[in-house]
Amino acid sequence: MRIIQPSELIINEDGSIFHLHLKPEQLSDKIILVGDPGRVPTVASYFDTTEFDISSREFRSITGTYKGKRLTVLSHGIGSDNIDIVLNELDALANVDFNTRTVKSDFKQLTLVRIGTSGGLQPFTPIGSYVVAEKSIGFDGVIYFYANNEDIRDVDFEAELLKQLNWQMAGLWPYAVNADASLVEQIAKDDLIRGITIATNGFYGPQGREVRLALTDPTLNQKIEAFDYKGSKITNYEMESSALAALSALMGHRAMTVCCIIAGRVNKEMNTSYKGSLTELIETVLERI
Repeated sequence: MRIIQPSELIINEDGSIFHLHLKPEQLSDKIILVGDPGRVPTVASYFDTTEFDISSREFRSITGTYKGKRLTVLSHGIGSDNIDIVLNELDALANVDFNTRTVKSDFKQLTLVRIGTSGGLQPFTPIGSYVVAEKSIGFDGVIYFYANNEDIRDVDFEAELLKQLNWQMAGLWPYAVNADASLVEQIAKDDLIRGITIATNGFYGPQGREVRLALTDPTLNQKIEAFDYKGSKITNYEMESSALAALSALMGHRAMTVCCIIAGRVNKEMNTSYKGSLTELIETVLERI
C-alpha cells in the first residue's frame, strides 16, 4: 500500500490539512463552495446550528446544519489554481487516513456545488439570471497535469471548439467536461438555465478584456458568442467551473457550478451591486443540495 509522503500531503501539527486548516471530522460530505471569503458567513447565516468557523488565507470554512442537513460552506478564492488546492485537500480529508498516510479502502463521495458570479454571453443569459454549467470549457490547462484526463473529457466537442474558434493560442488547448448529470438535475430542476460555461485562467485578456495590452485574438469573444454545437451555445464566462468539474469527475465526486450573471459581455453592461442578486440563488442551493 502506497504511503503518501509528508512533502506530497502536508498535514499541520494540529492534524489539519495544510491550506484549508480543516480536520477530517470537520468536513461534511455536502459542500457549498464560494469564491469570496466574505460570502461564507452569508451562506452560513441560514444555518440552524454552527460547529466551527476557520479561516486561513482566502480559505474560510463553516460547518453546520440546515434543516437537518449537515453542510460545509467553504471559500476557494479566485482561479483554477485555487480549485486544484481545494479539491485535492477536500478529497484527502474524505479519503486519506491521516495517521497511516494511506488511501482509505472505503471511498467517500462528496457533493460539491459552487455558487459563483459570471459574465453572460447570450441574450438569454441577462444580468440577474442563474446559469448552471452543464458543460464547462477550460482555458486553464489544470486537468492536463493528471493522468487519464481523456476519460472525462468531451473530445468531440473540443475538436469542434478549436475549429469554430479558429484557435490561435499556441500551446494552450481548451478542454471540455460535463458536470455531474444527477447533481445538475437535483439543483437546476426546471427553473435554472442550463448552459455551457467557459472557465478562463485570467480576468482580463483571457476573457477578451482589452485595457492597455493588445489581445492575441481580438475577435475571440465574437466567435465564442457565435459558437454552436448541436444547437447548444456558450452561455457565460467565469474562472473555476472547469477545474471543479474535471477534478471531481476524475476523483469520483459529484460537482457542478451555478452562477449569477452580473455582467453582460455583449451589451457591455455591469452590475457592481450584485450581492443582493445572490440571495435567491443561495437559498435555492441550500434547499436542493
